[in-house]
Amino acid sequence: MTTIALLGNPNTGKTTLFNELTDKYAYVGNWEGVTVEKKFGQLHHSKTMVVDLPGIYSLTPLTKDEAVAINYLLNDTPDLILNVTNASQLRRNLLLSIELLESGCPVMLVLNMIDDLKRTGITYDLNELAKKLNCHIRVTNARNKRGIKALRADLSATSPSTYNHNPLKLNYPDHIQTAIYAMQQQLVTSYALPPHFASWLTIQFMNHNQSVRQYAVTHRLYPLLGQQKIYDDQHFEEQIFKTRLTFIEQTLKATTQYLHNQSANDLTSKIDRWVTHPLFGLPIFVGIFFLMFKISFDWIGPPLSNTLNMIISGPISTVSNHFLISIGTLHFLRSLIVNGIIAGVGGVLTFIPQIFILFACISILEDSGYMARAALVTDRLMQLIGLNGKAFIPLIIGFGCNVTGIMAARTIEQPKERFVTTLISPFMSCSARLPIYSLFVTAFFVHNQAAIVLSLYFLGITVALLMAKVYQHFFKIKEPSVFIIELPKYHLPRPDIIALGAWEKGKGFIKKSGTVIFGGTVLIWLLSNLGPSGIVTNIDASFSAMIGRLILPIFTPIGINSWQTISALMTGILAKEVISSSMIVLFHLSGQTGLVATFSSLFTPLSAYCLLVFILIYAPCFATLATIRSETHSTGWAIYSIISSTLIAYLIAFIIYQLGSLFL
Repeated sequence: MTTIALLGNPNTGKTTLFNELTDKYAYVGNWEGVTVEKKFGQLHHSKTMVVDLPGIYSLTPLTKDEAVAINYLLNDTPDLILNVTNASQLRRNLLLSIELLESGCPVMLVLNMIDDLKRTGITYDLNELAKKLNCHIRVTNARNKRGIKALRADLSATSPSTYNHNPLKLNYPDHIQTAIYAMQQQLVTSYALPPHFASWLTIQFMNHNQSVRQYAVTHRLYPLLGQQKIYDDQHFEEQIFKTRLTFIEQTLKATTQYLHNQSANDLTSKIDRWVTHPLFGLPIFVGIFFLMFKISFDWIGPPLSNTLNMIISGPISTVSNHFLISIGTLHFLRSLIVNGIIAGVGGVLTFIPQIFILFACISILEDSGYMARAALVTDRLMQLIGLNGKAFIPLIIGFGCNVTGIMAARTIEQPKERFVTTLISPFMSCSARLPIYSLFVTAFFVHNQAAIVLSLYFLGITVALLMAKVYQHFFKIKEPSVFIIELPKYHLPRPDIIALGAWEKGKGFIKKSGTVIFGGTVLIWLLSNLGPSGIVTNIDASFSAMIGRLILPIFTPIGINSWQTISALMTGILAKEVISSSMIVLFHLSGQTGLVATFSSLFTPLSAYCLLVFILIYAPCFATLATIRSETHSTGWAIYSIISSTLIAYLIAFIIYQLGSLFL
């Protein structure tokens, strides 16, 4: 099967192009760190496999995701490399292009975002540029689907064997050229390596590429290993870099053409004067998120959720109950289906509108290019805790799911900073907590729903930052690494990308409703209807009541006085969404409305808020714990995360409740 590998710098539209070529949606964001591992898709109406690799600035890896790209090239041989570049940032993008063109693998250069280039007032002589780089060139604007149809047809109709296999050869200094040729001959003769690959491997080895040097160790390429000190002592890396820069400057000088419509007004620069301002940037960030929560929890979300709740707790529940009676279903089974599954799972599903609206808002911020600015304006704050703005990107991604947020930490160069980011990511308020937030803010904070939810999100951020400061001293992180991020031009968000983004982020919630939430609901229903003597008619004699009462004294100091709440919290370790369905089952309610009415006799606004704080911070779900174990390669750190987060959650909730009780 023919394989095409997509490679390019971050923020070149590579993943968007992947989606258009394959008709397969991958996570798209107009900011760095979207792709953290390989993604596979099939070229539209073709058997050709397309591989979307993480965005990299060079083949010399600094982060775990960058290592994915270079290791793919070392161990797999794609039939064609599609090098996706930002046409308006070609000077910087060509540094990676040169490394790919030197490999001898067929390369097609894609000048993406061509409209942004024209707005800068310049264009390129494509024929001359193709001759200079010794490769085929295509132009696209993946966001607006310009040039996609022609590119797709070109890739489907043309065999990669027709593309130029001859590597690009730069005029490196004579002593470097001599060293490359000598090593190439040894590798070809002694190890039967292809000449192009041997030459490229030598250049990468000279260029301090640690993945290539490890490859040389693994494959016992002793001629290369024996020359390492000589290459380093003669500073071959610096000379190679200078030669590449000179080539790029000469190439662009010979191919750049200036247009007459050059505009002095740059909308992106005008907006950035405010949103990245040292003083106004952070308040604007808070204001944008407050507006996002107002839309989700005050203006649009609640009416839709209430309508869905009326349908599930009304007609669906009633019709199902009558049908089960008509076919003679046992009372125990009928109660499980109607009062357990439909009431529990259905009660959680009523919050789908609010969750999807929130995800749509986040997708708008991502696709417009604002999220990169959010990382920039928080960089100064992150530096105070020994991290940098790049660490804030995984935290923001954690708003959707802590699992993907932790995986996104792979883009952080320094191992200690990456490790700390992994440990603090579970404090971010993921979407799984939204159903329980919605229940309580509807019951106790009708006029301040957005403000309460926003306070929880920022409390999670605050706890994460404070813990990062603790870890900075514990792991002896003396200074944060330098934060460099590309600020993409602002784009008008595409409706289809927003819709797909919201769906991709939210479909996991729906899947959980049919799996984890379903299983958790059935489990809690059984525990609440079974006791030591068998089936119980009084829930107070159930296993749930026994377990809840046993632990209840521990939670009384934070305002929790019902054993049902304790039992529901225990199921939250499976998945935080299960807490809502568990409460509906434990209180024998038909849905959201009944639960809200019951809360008034169990909680005060203060104790309700303390419960939300505890749910925000306490033990991560199983999926998050598994990811922590995978990323840290340690079960101990996963166990530590359970214990530490639960203790921190209890301490903060205790302080809020005890202090609040003095004034309320």
